Amino acid sequence: MHLTMAQDLAHKRPWLLASLFAGLSFPATWLFLPLEGGLFAVIWKMAAVGLLVPFALRRHHVGEFILLAVMLAFYALGDGLIELSMVAGALAFAAGHLVGIAIYLRHRRIGAAFSQKLLAVTILLATPFIAFFLPDSRDEGVQVAAYSVILAAMAAMAWSSNFPRYRVGVGAILFVISDLLIFAELGPLANSEVSGIAIWYLYYFGVLMIAVGIAQTLVKRGHFPEGEERD
Repeated sequence: MHLTMAQDLAHKRPWLLASLFAGLSFPATWLFLPLEGGLFAVIWKMAAVGLLVPFALRRHHVGEFILLAVMLAFYALGDGLIELSMVAGALAFAAGHLVGIAIYLRHRRIGAAFSQKLLAVTILLATPFIAFFLPDSRDEGVQVAAYSVILAAMAAMAWSSNFPRYRVGVGAILFVISDLLIFAELGPLANSEVSGIAIWYLYYFGVLMIAVGIAQTLVKRGHFPEGEERD
């Protein structure tokens, strides 16, 4: 059964399967490839999310799918740039978050429950507040808090959208946790030996859940060109 499922995934979702391979295996490069200055390792890292771009566009080259692909492309770019400059990487990720916010605004949830609204507000306010106190340096605290405002807005909007919360909403929250762990490496987790792998898998699976959740929902709602085959 597992072999049949893998073959079905390889046939219908080759880009998704390739992304899963790259995303799951990337931490193995830390054992035999130096990430800093290791071009192959950086390409491998970027491929994990980058391969979700053609997944988003496969047979759906219009509208919302293009926005989804642009968001994912910025995230993949950020994965590479962050190895050269934290600021450059943050700018790429921030651009991706802004595109994500645009997607979620187009799919706002009507009549959300009070508890759901409360959680969205909590995400929006608590994320930059926590981020500010994680680095040892207050200057770095201001910088990560400023970035976290956009990060938090993306996650709050994802949770408040009408996409499936337990895929898109939770995926965005995993993204937030991953970034908070990165900021913690500038402070209390500076000498941690396990934070790196937690950061990677929280980030990758967060983005994967967002991408698959949005794409599947758009297909179900008929957001594809007339005459195209449904998945």
